[in-house]
Amino acid sequence: MAGHRAQWKGFIKFGEVSCGVGLYTAASTSERISFHTINKLTGNRVNRVFIDSDTGKEVEREDQTKGFEIENGQYIMIDPEEVAAAIPESNKTLTIEAFIPCSDVDDVYFDKPYYLVPTDRVSSDAFTALRDAMDKSMVAAVARTVLFRRMRTVLIRTHGKGLIATTLQYDYEVRSSEKAFDEIPKLRIKGEMLDLAKHIIATKKGTFDPAAFDDRYEEAVAELVKAKIEGKAPPKRTAVKVSKPDDLLAALRESAKMLKSDDDTPKRSAANANKGAGRKAAARAAASKTRSPAAAERKAG
Repeated sequence: MAGHRAQWKGFIKFGEVSCGVGLYTAASTSERISFHTINKLTGNRVNRVFIDSDTGKEVEREDQTKGFEIENGQYIMIDPEEVAAAIPESNKTLTIEAFIPCSDVDDVYFDKPYYLVPTDRVSSDAFTALRDAMDKSMVAAVARTVLFRRMRTVLIRTHGKGLIATTLQYDYEVRSSEKAFDEIPKLRIKGEMLDLAKHIIATKKGTFDPAAFDDRYEEAVAELVKAKIEGKAPPKRTAVKVSKPDDLLAALRESAKMLKSDDDTPKRSAANANKGAGRKAAARAAASKTRSPAAAERKAG
């Protein structure tokens, strides 16, 4: 991938066939607005220091190590080199262990997606054979390897001209849905209330288009930064009114009345998407070059 650096390079193996592949990050948070912790009195950035919980003294980096708590306040010290030695050795090979139906893996197990591409022309033929065979068979592949110092299970799926490799959470890392939903009361909605809800769903049916959805948090933060730079009052949040059981039927009737028969699924054009990105970029640029009046006064003081 031109202009991008592979996060990992190795091989993918199926049967006795192998080819060189690279993993490239499919999702990035680098465009998000980030904040630093600032001293209110001076306007200076605050640095993080590590303090001994008993003596209250600062602990220098060379005096820090890892520890596992065996009892309250008692630890076994483990050197970082011991941790590194315990990590399974990597042979840089994504070994496919099974091909499964694409729908077999619950997406609650999905962790991070990566684009998987051949690293050279020699590997392209074997890569393409695997991709096309998986696509025709409508299967995904389950593979395992050491990624980023951890043994990871990876789900590999076809995606356009390439493959997507998604790291999977282990079973012990995924919390039980039964416990999460345990306190939801057992209710049955029927009659007009159910019919109205189904009508609203039918009217609002559409297709998933990622470009149609704004990152409203980022845009709100960008507007807040811009307002603070310009000395304006920050935007206020609009309170959400929760529909109470007694008002639910009336709210459903009102919703059905307001909906039109034509498709009114929210859409955002490329121009609007670029406009949103422009607002964030402008806010970041302004924030990097301009201090608020209050910060300037503190610096002067």
